[in-house]
Amino acid sequence: MNITEEEIRRRADEVFSAMEKRCTLEEMQLLRQAFEFAHEAHHNQLRKTGEPYIIHPIAVAKIAASELQLGAAPVCAAFLHDVVEDTPCTNERIREIFGDDVAFLVRIVTKQKKRKYAMSKQLDNFKQMLDSMHYDIRAILIKLADRLHNMRTLDSMRPDKQMKIAGETDYFYAPLANRLGFYTIKVELENLSFRYRCPDVYEHIKQLIEREREREKKRLKSFESRIDSILTEEHIDFYREVEYKQPYNIWRKMQTTGQDFEHLEGRHFTRIVFPEDMYLSRKDKCLRIYSLLTDNFKERPNSIVNYVDQPKQNGYQAFHVQLLSDYGVWEEIHIQSEKMRTKSKLGYLFDSGQREIDINKWLDDFRKVLKDVAENPEKNRDGSFFMQSVKASFYNDDIQVYTPEGKAVLLPKDSTAIDFAFNIHTEVGMHAKYAKINGHLASIKTRLKRGDCVEIGTDNDIWPGEDWPEHSKSYKALKHIHLYLDRKARPIYSRCPYCNPIPGEEVIGFKNGEKNITVHRRDCAEAIGLASRYGDSIVAVDYQSQPEVVYPATVTLKAVDRQHLLSDIIDSISNKLHLSINDLHTVTEDQIVTTKINFFVHDYGELQTVVSSILGITDVDEVSYLNK
Repeated sequence: MNITEEEIRRRADEVFSAMEKRCTLEEMQLLRQAFEFAHEAHHNQLRKTGEPYIIHPIAVAKIAASELQLGAAPVCAAFLHDVVEDTPCTNERIREIFGDDVAFLVRIVTKQKKRKYAMSKQLDNFKQMLDSMHYDIRAILIKLADRLHNMRTLDSMRPDKQMKIAGETDYFYAPLANRLGFYTIKVELENLSFRYRCPDVYEHIKQLIEREREREKKRLKSFESRIDSILTEEHIDFYREVEYKQPYNIWRKMQTTGQDFEHLEGRHFTRIVFPEDMYLSRKDKCLRIYSLLTDNFKERPNSIVNYVDQPKQNGYQAFHVQLLSDYGVWEEIHIQSEKMRTKSKLGYLFDSGQREIDINKWLDDFRKVLKDVAENPEKNRDGSFFMQSVKASFYNDDIQVYTPEGKAVLLPKDSTAIDFAFNIHTEVGMHAKYAKINGHLASIKTRLKRGDCVEIGTDNDIWPGEDWPEHSKSYKALKHIHLYLDRKARPIYSRCPYCNPIPGEEVIGFKNGEKNITVHRRDCAEAIGLASRYGDSIVAVDYQSQPEVVYPATVTLKAVDRQHLLSDIIDSISNKLHLSINDLHTVTEDQIVTTKINFFVHDYGELQTVVSSILGITDVDEVSYLNK
C-alpha cells in the first residue's frame, strides 16, 4: 500500500490536534518527540497490510487521544508501544529519553519473551497487563486501543490468526471495555470478533438488520414524529436517535432466547438525550420526559428499568421504558442526559474530570482477586484458575439484590442463590441448603433477578455438590467451591461436548495432545476461551460427514393447533427424510403448540433440510435449532 511521508505526518498531526486542547507546551513537545522516535525506530518495517508500520502506532495514539481521552504520557506510550518489542531499542533507552512514567507504560504493554511461560504465552501476557492494575490502569487502556486498531485491520491476517485474535478479543478485551464503561468500544470489539469468528452468520444477521431498517423506516418515522411533537410542545430541549442492535448482540439474544430474528424483541431502541438542567436534577428530568410520553403512549407493564438511581457497576445511567406505538409494536425508549450519554462512551474517564481514572470499588475488588490468585499457585498451574477468576470478575453486568434487613448485595448477572450465600459469608455458602426469594421457598440454584430479597437456610450436613460450579457466577463462590471439590480429570473428546458440532457447520480445531484434535463450533464459548489461552494450538479442520455416523440435534417449533399437526411434523422427519426421532415433547396452550424434538442427522445440511421441511407445514410459524 502506497502511503507517503506526507500522509504519515498528516495522520500524526490529527493526534497532536486532539491533544493540544488539554496539554502544556512541554507535553506537546514530548508527544512530537515520541512520534519522531517511533517513526525512526520502525523505519522500513511494514504491516501485514503492506502499510508502513508507523501507521499502526499513530492509529493507536489517535484512539488513545480521541476515543479514550487519555493524557500526554499514555499517548506517548501509545506511539512507542511496539518499539521495545519489535526493534533493538530497550526500555532503559525509553526511560532515558521520555522519563519513568512513559517507560513504565511501555514496559507493561510490551509482551515479555521468556524461555518458559508459567501458564501459556497468552495467559502470561494477560496477567502481566492485569497486574499493572495494582499501580496504574492507563497501560490497560493503551492495550485496549492497540487491540481496537488490530481488530479494525484484521482482514490481512490468516484465518487461524484471525480466530486467535478474535477469541482473545471476545474473551478478554470486550468484557474489559464493558467493565470500564466504554460501551461503544465494547460493542465494536464484540462485533469485529464475531465477524471473524463466524463470518457467514455475521453477514446473514447484518443483512437482516439492514432489511429491517429499511422495512421499519416509515413506521419509526411516524412514532418518532409523535415523540418530537409531544416533547417540543412542552418546550423540552432534546435530541433523539434510533440505534439498531449490532449483529453480535442480536445473535447472542437469539441464542439465549431460542427465537429467530423476526420474533426477537428489542432489535432497536430510541434514545432521547437532554442537556443538563440547572433547575431539575437528571432524575427529575428523566421522570418529566417519562411522564409526558406515558400520558400519550400506553406503557408496557413492568418495563421500567431505572439505571439513574442504580447505575450499572461500569457507570452506565439511563431510564428505560417500553411504549406501544400506533402500529401495535412495543418500542424501547432510553432517556439520558448528555453527561450520561458521554459517560457511556468515556466510562470512568468521564467521572474524574481529569486525565486519570478514579480508584473505584470494582478496581479495588479486582485487585483483591489478582492478589488471591497469586497466592494460590497450585490451583493456577495451567492457567484455568486465573482465567476463571478473571471471567467471574469481568464477564457479567451486575444485579443488585437485598438481604431481609435491606442490605444491598451486588452480584454478577445470572448469579444464583449460591453466589448470594457465599457473598454473605463463606460458611453460609458452604452449607447452603435452600433459599427464600421474595418470601418464597426456592432451590439454592435458582437464578436471581435485580431487586430480589434473598434469605439463605443452612445445614451443617450440607456441602457443595459436584454441579455447584455450573450454578455459580461469582469469583468468591467459584473459588471456595473448587477448593472444596477435588478437581476431576476431564475426558479427551474429539468433538466438543458443549457445542456438539455437526459436520457442515463453521468449525475450528484445537490440538489436544500429539494426535488428537477437538472440534468446536466457531461460536462455542469453550472455543473462544481456549483461543484466548492456547491460540497457538488452533488448526484448520476438514470436518466431513460419514454415512455411518449420526449426530443428535434439537429443534423447537411453534404452530397454531389443528387436527393432524403432530402427525404431519413426525411425517416430515421420519417418513419423508427417514431420520430417527429420539424424543418429542409437545405442549398446547390457548391453541398455540410448542414442540421440542430430538433426532439424529448426518450433517448440518440435513438439519437445515429438516428445518425447511417443518417450516413448510401448514400452520407452523417458527422453528429454532438448539445447538446444546
